[in-house]
Amino acid sequence: MDVLQKKRLAAAVTAVYRYLRSQEEQQLAMAAASRPVSAPALGAVSLWSASGRQAGMEMRRLLQLRMMR
Repeated sequence: MDVLQKKRLAAAVTAVYRYLRSQEEQQLAMAAASRPVSAPALGAVSLWSASGRQAGMEMRRLLQLRMMR
């Protein structure tokens, strides 16, 4: 087998490998796209805890601004 034949064989094998790999990636993408995306439950985050956290963060920010003066 001469050098030219080896290069052609390597190119053919690479082309087949890339084609098969692209087909697998396409199938995985189609499967992922077909899965339904569920929205988070409304009760997952308590409004009381969210507002308390926001108030605490704002108080910390105000204290930091006061400390910088």
